[in-house]
Amino acid sequence: MDELSAKEIAAFKDILLAKQQELQAIDALGEEARQAVELDQQSVGRLSRMDAMQGQAMAQAQKRHRQRERTRIEMALTRIENDDYGFCEDCGDPIAKQRLEVDPAAAFCIRCAAGNE
Repeated sequence: MDELSAKEIAAFKDILLAKQQELQAIDALGEEARQAVELDQQSVGRLSRMDAMQGQAMAQAQKRHRQRERTRIEMALTRIENDDYGFCEDCGDPIAKQRLEVDPAAAFCIRCAAGNE
């Protein structure tokens, strides 16, 4: 399997940076949804409040998911800076270009990723 060219790595870096900015923008927009639900039963009925609490929980879960994704992206960008990008963190073999096209933040080859699950 061939190693990635500098041009391919630069393209993956651009994709990772764009995804990182997108996640930050989504986080900024979703801040209101994660705010504490008001306890005032007068202004919000019980079912409406339960809906709001459910919405808040979903927004918090989505934020945690985005944070994990941002961490994966930051780690991939660090691998690019350290000239380790495109190599499996477990076995050291090159990660298939097709795998990186699907998930540019992938840190493991398909064989090691399957073994880690």
